[in-house]
Amino acid sequence: MNGSALETLTLVIVGSENPVKIAAVQAVLGRLAPNATVRGIAVASGVPDQPFGDEETQAGARQRALSALSQTPDAQLAVGLEGGVVELPNGQMRSCAWAVVVDAHGAEGIGGSLSMPLPNRVALRIRNGEELGHAMDAEAQTVGTKHGRGAVGILTAGLVDRQRAYEPMVAYALAPWLAPAFYEA
Repeated sequence: MNGSALETLTLVIVGSENPVKIAAVQAVLGRLAPNATVRGIAVASGVPDQPFGDEETQAGARQRALSALSQTPDAQLAVGLEGGVVELPNGQMRSCAWAVVVDAHGAEGIGGSLSMPLPNRVALRIRNGEELGHAMDAEAQTVGTKHGRGAVGILTAGLVDRQRAYEPMVAYALAPWLAPAFYEA
């Protein structure tokens, strides 16, 4: 499947029922595969609810994509999106997020983004066992952060929301299908 073949997609499955993740995939694939249906399915990430580090977060995204594809045999592509946090050498913490796309033939693409510093109060809550979304809910005195604007939406005062932050990651993960000549062995 190459970039032009993306136009013929009929079903893309997202390894989550989170509306923000589904909307991000739909926004990107709507431009590339206007006739494709994008649907979410609940699957386990195989990592803790709050992944630590880029590798663990990538593993969660990959597992979501692979599980979604295995549970939806008629899908041509599956997308896993996972957000996490990274401890920095200076004692601070940053966010991270990764997208993994897999196809029915075993090809894979990966893209990451959403690296921004987290406030110390939020990092302390995470170190004490809270997920980033719940920590942001508490600190911002709101609810539903992870199914809405995300920590990024709160910390950028709405300049970037979670969906818009996830869209480039999906595009990056699609690079092997969009520019296949560069990825051939």
